[in-house]
Amino acid sequence: MAQIQEKSTPCKGGKRRAKRTQTHLDMTPMVDLAFLLLTFFMLTTTFNKLNLMQLQMPIPGGENPVKGENALTVMLGEKDKIHYYFGYAGDNPEVATTDFSANGIRKVLSSGRVKKNDKLVVLIKATEASRYKNLVDILDEVRITGTRRYALADLQTDDKELLTANIGG
Repeated sequence: MAQIQEKSTPCKGGKRRAKRTQTHLDMTPMVDLAFLLLTFFMLTTTFNKLNLMQLQMPIPGGENPVKGENALTVMLGEKDKIHYYFGYAGDNPEVATTDFSANGIRKVLSSGRVKKNDKLVVLIKATEASRYKNLVDILDEVRITGTRRYALADLQTDDKELLTANIGG
């Protein structure tokens, strides 16, 4: 609250002088209000929204709903290597090896063969030697290249045999 303090001045020569008033402003209520507003806005503000990624999982024990010509199988290997082939392992496809560089899997996912086929599904399979970081990185690459259809799948025995025959590991 504001307080008014009156101060009388001594008279000189018989003249009366007007009384001077000094005001003192108490800033405590205004500071309290400022902190209340600051606290209110801090608590009601959304700082960061979560980014969610839709992920489809194949039906366990079900048949392959995707034809071989519409499948790109990506297998995550050791030492940040990626092995991929078009089709299924039973068709004895040609296995290629790449990595996470700009000319690696991103180039494959943004190639004409992948982009022209609207029904193409990228099947992501992790080997036992791969790391969790590799799975996150491949999901990032799928998102960056705008691939719309992808799924995480289990590594089958056919895939392991194909890797052993073509890569040696």
